[in-house]
Amino acid sequence: MRRESFDVVVAGAGPAGLNAAAAAAQSGARVALLDDNPRPGGQIWRGPDGAHPARDQLRQTIEPLDVTSYPQCRVVTQLGASTLVVEQRGTPLRLDYTSLVLATGARERFVPFPGWDQPNVVGLGGLQALVKAGLSLEGKSIVLAGTGPLLVAVAATARRAGAQIRCIAEQASFGAATRFGLGLIAHPSKVSEAFGLLSPALLRRFRFGRWPRRALGDGALEAVELTDERGSVQTLPCDWLACAYGLAPNLELAHLLGCKTADGAISVDDHLRTSVDGVFACGEATGVAGLESALVEGALAGHNAAGDTQRADRLVDSRRRHAAFGDAIERAFAPRPQLRELADDDTIICRCEDVRVGQLRAHPSWRSAKLHTRCGMGPCQGRVCGTAVQFVFDTPPSSVRPPLFPTSAGVLAAIDESSLSPSSASADAS
Repeated sequence: MRRESFDVVVAGAGPAGLNAAAAAAQSGARVALLDDNPRPGGQIWRGPDGAHPARDQLRQTIEPLDVTSYPQCRVVTQLGASTLVVEQRGTPLRLDYTSLVLATGARERFVPFPGWDQPNVVGLGGLQALVKAGLSLEGKSIVLAGTGPLLVAVAATARRAGAQIRCIAEQASFGAATRFGLGLIAHPSKVSEAFGLLSPALLRRFRFGRWPRRALGDGALEAVELTDERGSVQTLPCDWLACAYGLAPNLELAHLLGCKTADGAISVDDHLRTSVDGVFACGEATGVAGLESALVEGALAGHNAAGDTQRADRLVDSRRRHAAFGDAIERAFAPRPQLRELADDDTIICRCEDVRVGQLRAHPSWRSAKLHTRCGMGPCQGRVCGTAVQFVFDTPPSSVRPPLFPTSAGVLAAIDESSLSPSSASADAS
C-alpha cells in the first residue's frame, strides 16, 4: 500500500474544508485535502466551473500552495494514532499526519411518513442538487416542506428552474420564525441574503405550523396531505415533494477516532480542538450555522492545525458570533414532537433493506434493530435511516466500526497486510 505523509490532513472539501486547507498551507503546512466528490465545494458549492465565484476563487488561492487534493476519496479506517487508510477509485492509500481537520459536513435529517419513499419525493438538498445537475422543473408543481433557512434557499432555486411553488410548509410556528427573523438584525449579512432570496411571490406561499403527513400516489407522486397541530388536513396535487427537517452533522469519522460529541455534533473548544489530541473539527460537523460560519471555522481550524496560533487567535471572536447564529437556528427550527408520530407500522424507514417501522418497535436499541432487521446495514450504512430511527425512537446510535464505507475485499486485504507488516509498508513507500 502506498504511503504518504503530511503535516495536516483535511477530511472534506466543502467550504470549511477548502478554507482549512488554504489556511493551513498559508501557515506553512504540507496539506492533504480529501473529498468523496470529483469536484470540491460540497453541497452548497456544487456545480460546474463559474457557477460559484467564491469557490473558484478559493480554489485559485489553493493552487500555488502546498496542497495535494484527493478527489473521489473516502476514509476507510484509522491505522494507528496518526494514520488514515483511504480508498481513491478502488486503490488504498495510507496517509500519515501530524494534525487532522474534520470538515465532514452534514446531511439532511429525514422524518419518515407514509409515502415518503415514492418517486419524486426527495430531500430539500436532494432537489437542489438535481437542479444544479441540470434537472428542469419548468411547469412542474412543487410542494416544499420541512424547516429552517434551507427551505428559503431551495424555494428560490426551484423557482429559478421554472417550478410552480404550490406551498412552502414550515413546521415551526409563525411566532418562532418571526423571532428568528427579528434576531437577524444582529447579522446584517444574513438579512441581505434573505432579501436576495425571498420575493413577494414566495412569501405568499409560506404556511407556518404545517407539515406533510402523507404522500399520495400509485407508483408516482400525485399529491401530498399537509396537517397542523389542530389535526386539519389539506390535500395538494403536485409533481414533486421536497422535504427535510434541517441538517445532521456527519459524525462517523469523529466516532471512529474517539472524538466526543454532544447534541448531535462534534464537541470542540473555542479553538476547534476536539477531545482527541491533534484532531480539529470545523464547519457543519460542529453544528449548522451557515456558509460564513463554515469559512471562518475552516480558517481557524486550519491555522491551529498548522500550529499558527497567532493567526488563529484573531478569528476566535468571529467564530463565537457565528456559533450564536447557529444556536438561534436550532432553537427556532427544532423539529416538533408530533413528527415522531407520522410513520405507521407499515412505513418503510430503512430504504436500503426495506425495513418497516413496525419491525423496529420491539427493539430497545439501534444495535438490536440492526442485528435483527438489518436496518442501517445497506449501501448507505445508516446515513439516511440512522437519524430517522434516532428521532422517531429516541434511540442513540451505536458505535462506529470500520470500514466507514463499503469497500472491496482487496482494499481490506491491503489494510490487513499493512497493519500486520509495518516494515513491508515502509518498504513499499520507499
